[in-house]
Amino acid sequence: MSWGIELWDQYDTIATHTQKGIDFCERFTHFLKDRCSIELKYASELKKLVKNYQPKKKEEEDYQQYTWAIKFWDMLKELHDLAGQHEVIAENTQSQVLKDLQSLITETKQQRKKDLQEGAKVQDHLKSSYSQLDKSRSKYERAFKMAEKATDDYRKADADINLSRAEVEKTRNQMMIKNNQCDECKNEYAAQLQQTNQHQRDHYTQQMPAVFQQMQGMEENRINKIKSMVKQVADIERSVIPIINTCIDGMVKASDGISAEEDSRAVIDKYKSGFPIPNDIPFEDLSNASVIDTSNANGTPKSSLDSRKGTVSDKKRNKKDKKGGGGLFGIFTSSKGEESKEDFSDLPPNQQRKALNRKIDEFKKEIARETAEREGMLKMKDVYVNNPALGDPNALEKKIEENAQKIDSLQAEMRKYQGYLTNMDVKPSPAGHRRNSLSDDSISQSSTNMEISQTSGPPQTMHNEPEVYTAIDDEDGDHPEFDQTEGDFDDEGFPVIGTCRALYPYEAGNEGSVAMTEGEEMFVLEQDQGDGWTRVRKHDNSEGFVPTSYIQCHFYDQDEV
Repeated sequence: MSWGIELWDQYDTIATHTQKGIDFCERFTHFLKDRCSIELKYASELKKLVKNYQPKKKEEEDYQQYTWAIKFWDMLKELHDLAGQHEVIAENTQSQVLKDLQSLITETKQQRKKDLQEGAKVQDHLKSSYSQLDKSRSKYERAFKMAEKATDDYRKADADINLSRAEVEKTRNQMMIKNNQCDECKNEYAAQLQQTNQHQRDHYTQQMPAVFQQMQGMEENRINKIKSMVKQVADIERSVIPIINTCIDGMVKASDGISAEEDSRAVIDKYKSGFPIPNDIPFEDLSNASVIDTSNANGTPKSSLDSRKGTVSDKKRNKKDKKGGGGLFGIFTSSKGEESKEDFSDLPPNQQRKALNRKIDEFKKEIARETAEREGMLKMKDVYVNNPALGDPNALEKKIEENAQKIDSLQAEMRKYQGYLTNMDVKPSPAGHRRNSLSDDSISQSSTNMEISQTSGPPQTMHNEPEVYTAIDDEDGDHPEFDQTEGDFDDEGFPVIGTCRALYPYEAGNEGSVAMTEGEEMFVLEQDQGDGWTRVRKHDNSEGFVPTSYIQCHFYDQDEV
């Protein structure tokens, strides 16, 4: 199958067809460029999407605790890698296929131009031969006509008796000349015809088929290259499919790694306070209420007044303490600007234990690092001792000593936090500032009251108006006075402002607090000052602080409303 044989008369058609092939290559080039642009844009948009949904700084803690967050982050990483594979497709297509395609277009254009020039040359040669044949044939026709005319003239002259023999002979000679000329033109025409036929045979059987064959080879080469490039584009995409599949498998693995049970446990570990669940609230039967006599016929003891003064000074100290921290329950009332205490006692028990364990682990890692550094310096010192030329061993003495001091300091700090962990009570305890704010007189009064251990029945709601005291500081601020309004003191000299009932038991863990049992009723001496603690008096006249969240209070001023 050859264009030179089958399409011997389609030179112009072949020239047009090969130009269409080049036009297609250029269009294919535009297609690949647009494809690469789309792949790069898609990859860019995917990476932008991944960046937009990366966890913020404030979200990183959640991403380290919950499987749904961690695995979503893993899925984003896989998507980022998948986007990178689309960039690989675009880059390889540009560097390999597009480059080869542009070279193919250049080569094809040059080859086509050369073949067309050669074909035009062969065509011109055949046309020249045709032109020579036409000229020789026309000359032969003219000579033939002149010979025929000369022959007719001779015949007429020979038949005419009036002409002389010389005139007849002249006519005869002219006839012979014209016939000879006609024969020469005839031979020349025959020779040219033979030559033109040979040219025509060579043109259609050798010269033009050779040109057509070159153009056919050029076109087939172009088609084969296009075929190879189309396959190459597919192979480039196929080469990244295993990586893309790996990314997809990573996404599936990430989805399989999401565990609702683990996340639920993580929520418990993160937010569990460690406090016991409060018991049921008992029914309060107001119909059995009676007036509690809080008057003291013997007057107010001096120790009670001292205790009241201590209470007033407590309030003043508490207000100062609140600026720096609010005890164990300060987590519910402290501002964002407050710092955690060293022993993390401002956290709920469970969170406190976790924080202490983290702190201890940090010290262990730091001690291990410093110990490894010390061992390295000791080995280096041994090397210097054995070979003084490498260095002075005394130069390391100071560093080794500083390292030992640092390790001792770290170990002391770690033991301190281990002590916090050992002594930590899961039950809430009063804040340190509450204990320290109690005056010596108040503490001694509470101790005296506890020794008396007076026994009485269940407390009942008072119907008398409570006494209101206004603390008026002297100029020096050390001796507060009390402005007494209408009402009575309780038998210990403290203004009782209400009653309360324990919702669940509490064991006093520190000085300044009092224990209580579930359902126990007590007198309220001082409201919660915002630090989570309420001052109460029990029926055995012992006083102290209990967690506000552990009791249910009823204040007398509510009865007036």
